[in-house]
Parts: sequence; C-alpha cells; structure tokens
Amino acid sequence: MQILVLGAGQLARMMALDGLPLNLELRAFDVGPGKVVHPLSGDSYEQSLSQAIDWADVITSEFEHIPYDVLETCEKSGKMYPDARAIKAGGDRCQEKQLLDEANVANAPHVIITDRASFEQALSKLATPMVLKSARAGYDGKGQWRLKSMEDAQALWQELAAFLEANPHQAIVGEKMIPFDREVSLVGARTHDGSIKVYPLAVNHHYQGVLNLSIVDGKQSEALEAQAQQIFEAIANTLNYVGVLAIELFVVGEKLLVNEIAPRVHNSGHWSQQGAFVSQFDNHLRAVANLPLGDTQLRTPTAMINILGQDEVAPDIYSMPGTRVHWYGKSKRPGRKMGHINVTAQDAAQLIEQLNVTAKWLPREQYPGLHEYLENS
Repeated sequence: MQILVLGAGQLARMMALDGLPLNLELRAFDVGPGKVVHPLSGDSYEQSLSQAIDWADVITSEFEHIPYDVLETCEKSGKMYPDARAIKAGGDRCQEKQLLDEANVANAPHVIITDRASFEQALSKLATPMVLKSARAGYDGKGQWRLKSMEDAQALWQELAAFLEANPHQAIVGEKMIPFDREVSLVGARTHDGSIKVYPLAVNHHYQGVLNLSIVDGKQSEALEAQAQQIFEAIANTLNYVGVLAIELFVVGEKLLVNEIAPRVHNSGHWSQQGAFVSQFDNHLRAVANLPLGDTQLRTPTAMINILGQDEVAPDIYSMPGTRVHWYGKSKRPGRKMGHINVTAQDAAQLIEQLNVTAKWLPREQYPGLHEYLENS
C-alpha cells in the first residue's frame, strides 16, 4: 500500500520507519516548498501534489497547520484520514472548542475574542487569572498571553488589538486559568470500522511552555484511565476519526479537563517506541491502512526526554541499559526539537533511578525540565 503524508518532518520520518515492516511505502508532501519527498532521505520525487494524490492509496497528515486549499484538494480524493474537519480542529482553537462542546467533554470555560466587546465579555465571564491563546499557529508557548489582574487588562488589550489587526483572519481564545494538579495526555487510535485502542496516560512536564519530559509508569488510577478513554471515544466518534489522536488533559482532583487535541501522532506518545508492544506510529499506519490495531498495553515503564537545540549527547548515554536515542536529522537551532531519548526500567522506582543516572550526562542548562522533575520526585 502507498501512503502520502502531508508534512515532511520528524513525525513523517518515524511513520516511514515503522511502515517498512508493514510493507507500506510512504512519501511526504513538504507543504512549504510544495515538493513531494522521501520522508527518510529527503530526496525529491518528480511529482506534483495532484500526481502524488493519484499515486497514493491513502493520504494522512503529520501536522495540523496545513493550508486549507491543500486540505480541500486531498479531501476531494476520498483518501484522506483523518479528514479535513479533524485536522482543522487541531489547528484552530475556535474550531477545537466547538468540537469539544459538540462531543460534550469537559474543558476550561472560554470566550472567543475578536474585538473589544468580546474581550470585555471574557473579562466579565472568566475574571482573572486568564490565559489567552491565538486561535491558529500558537504552540510551544508562542501566541499566548497571561492576564493575572484586572489592572493589567487595558494594557493587554492594546497587545491583543494589535495582534488582531495584524492578523485579520485570526481570533483569540480566552480561557479561565485552571489550577490543575498535573498535565497528562492520552494517545489512542480508531479504525475505519470504529474500533478503538488507547495507550496508558502519560504525565507531561513542561518548562517555559515547552514539553521536556513525558513519563508512563502505570501509576495512574484505573478511574482516571477509564475517564480518559471515555473522553477519547467521545471526541473520536464525534469526528468519525481514523488514525491516531492525542488529547492533552488537565487533572483537577479526580476530574479530567481537555486542554487541547492533536489529530496526529504526538510528541508525548514517543515513549511508545520502547514502552509499548506497538508504537503510536505503527498503529496510526495500521488505522489509516485499514489493518487491525496492535497491542497498546504498557510493556515497560518509560520516560521520554526531548532533546532541544542540541545535535549531540554524551556518548555514555548510548551504552546505558534500557535507553534509546532517536535523532530527527535536523540542523541545529536553539529550542528546536532535534530528537528524543527513551529511558525504560522494570518498575516506576527503577525508572526514577535510571533518570537520575541519565541526568548526570544531560546538563541542566539544556534539560531544565528533567532536572526540575527529579528534584521534586
């Protein structure tokens, strides 16, 4: 089977690697330059997008910020999974909020802000503290503002008004800031016939708005895992979704609130490459190719550490037991996701021990989230 991936980054690369044992051939459409490329080598094919669509049996995506004209062209082929609605919802917080309300899943109280009147409505309905996010293109802490006090509201409005004026097709989502206990994410897959399998919850640790560390150790309660699966099923079934879907959630006591969704394989699911029997990349391809889903159970407690802005790690890490380094083949740039490290152990306690050893070779300056987590463990 032949699969065209919209996007040519590291997620397409990892899909291609897992596609080989499944006898699936992948090509990627690099949206920026508009080229069809090999997802591993980067070599270009002499194909236009329309020719690549004709070549493919299935079209899927590795990210959600895809030009709408490209989505519409692919959607018309009848080959695209997940479909354009799901991808648009993942890339536009206004559409995402509409989806969550339609699926009747709990999320933070919110107001869509497009002008001064709706900003005043947000102040009245949500009060402070409040977090504000651009509807599109905001990620890893970008395109976000915080309002801690009403005294700062008018000054903040000047920033928001300038943003809206410079981006006439944008909106801003104002959300009540939720005092949550921790952030978790659920990655799951849904097939053409509606079959669903989910992975265990990952606990995420951010530093300055960027994911540094995800841990899956099987210690989340059965009730929380079941609640997360119910949320996944509600959203996936509302969308008639096909493929892997990631959902970021806030844990507030014994309740889960949806923070955001990602209609694709996800950074917080990279642990599954070593920690599960079948990885998220493998199961995404199985879902879109109409193959049975593989086992999503936790094979071994695992931590995923993001490598940010670095193109090498200490050689000792390569020889550490239960550890695997994954590089993305990118050029070095400050803050850029260059790769990740998966650390596995026999149980949760040993995983902390393994992370403490690993941290000796990963300087605090480049891995602040890891060190902060270990100091608080």
